Amino acid sequence: MTVSNKSLSPEEVLNIFKESEALLEGHFRLTSGRHSRQYMQCAKVLQYPHHAARLGEALAESFRGQGIDLVIGPAMGGILVAHEVGKALGTKAIFTERENGEMKLRRGFELQPGQKVLVVEDVITTGGSVREVIEVVKAYGAEPVGVGVLVNRSGGKADFGVPLASLLEIEIESFDPESCPLCAQGIPAVKPGSRAVPAGE
Repeated sequence: MTVSNKSLSPEEVLNIFKESEALLEGHFRLTSGRHSRQYMQCAKVLQYPHHAARLGEALAESFRGQGIDLVIGPAMGGILVAHEVGKALGTKAIFTERENGEMKLRRGFELQPGQKVLVVEDVITTGGSVREVIEVVKAYGAEPVGVGVLVNRSGGKADFGVPLASLLEIEIESFDPESCPLCAQGIPAVKPGSRAVPAGE
């Protein structure tokens, strides 16, 4: 189920990303292991507090009035998004981190049974990190009631079993490393995101 958002048009969001030089061109190795000619580097947008606040407010609009108790996102990409959405909704904002490869709550953060929790992220392709955060939320007995993302690159394939809202849906072609035309041209792939890539990807 996709939630619509009318406070910022997709064109306005895309313009914010372009102005911030967040739509990168080159040869990129994605977190999923696939390769791409383009990459959405949301950190380039979120470095500007006025953009971060405006995007957070727009994303929060999709879930306002639903009794959200807390907003949570995965480190690193979801930290600032959670903070801005939480500020707009008037709730706490926390984040999960990986410890020995496992998504966990650290730093004294807690969830309470029955809390209504909104999970947020900067960009999703496969949605793997968001699913891990949802499992953390459920493990504490809290209730994930929605997922909000700035950019949805899943092509409609991401399904979290709760309403999903995104400010921008964009289709960026990606390739298996074995059939990547950029690799065939001998162009080195770079990993622009924050998570380390396993050897061999």
